[in-house]
Amino acid sequence: MKIWLDGALRDADEAKVSVFDHGLTVGDGVFETLKAQHGEAFALTRHLERLTRSARGLGLPDPDADEVRRACAAVLAANPMPLGRLRVTYTGGVSPLGSDRGDAAPTLIAAMAPSARRPDTTAVVTVPWVRNERSGVTGLKTTSYAENVVALAAAHRAGASEALLANTVGRLCEGTGSNVFVVLDGELHTPPLASGCLAGITRDLVVEWAGAKETDLPFEALAEAEEVFLTSSLRDVQAVVRIDGRDTGSGPGPVTAEAVRAFAARSAADLDP
Repeated sequence: MKIWLDGALRDADEAKVSVFDHGLTVGDGVFETLKAQHGEAFALTRHLERLTRSARGLGLPDPDADEVRRACAAVLAANPMPLGRLRVTYTGGVSPLGSDRGDAAPTLIAAMAPSARRPDTTAVVTVPWVRNERSGVTGLKTTSYAENVVALAAAHRAGASEALLANTVGRLCEGTGSNVFVVLDGELHTPPLASGCLAGITRDLVVEWAGAKETDLPFEALAEAEEVFLTSSLRDVQAVVRIDGRDTGSGPGPVTAEAVRAFAARSAADLDP
């Protein structure tokens, strides 16, 4: 496996990051996960734009978009696989042992790992922890993912693939690594960015391609919805058929099935929408 680290491809066992890297010591970094199929990354431009927005939100220098593109191309070419997870990580670099940053340049990493096609349906759980919609890093895709690790582990213990969270005022927000859509009275809705959810790349495309409405919803909408589905870079559009052990259907409902169809057709027609 080949990894891009700070300007060059390296063997995975030779790619080393300092123990003083701020991304390691305090989670001072941002990242993007892209779906890669047969050597091509999907929606690369949108992902690079969000990487820059996240970096600016943390006060990091803008990543060099041309270098990130070179890194992605090199890693894709060096690690051929039918379906993969391409991750770009950009951190505050070598810094003091504390929240202050040092003077070193940021660290840039691009890495690949094989991925399997996701099942058409999945189970989710709700968890008691919340998203803070007023946090200083709300809406930024940062490497500070410990909250997601805890919630996702709880989901796995319950036999589910994802945990869904409310925000601090009890409104529907998102999953640990996904956005959530619900069908109410035949109409497709997803929480607005003001809920504290991430502006997911797949979420944004589904809003556009499937005509979803951004709607402020109570967390209880999950129990009232006729259909629920998740979106993310590697899930695409995935139907939810069980919530907290309660069956919600045997397969994708009609609105979900149409969103699946639309996303598959549009994404196949344009790899960088």
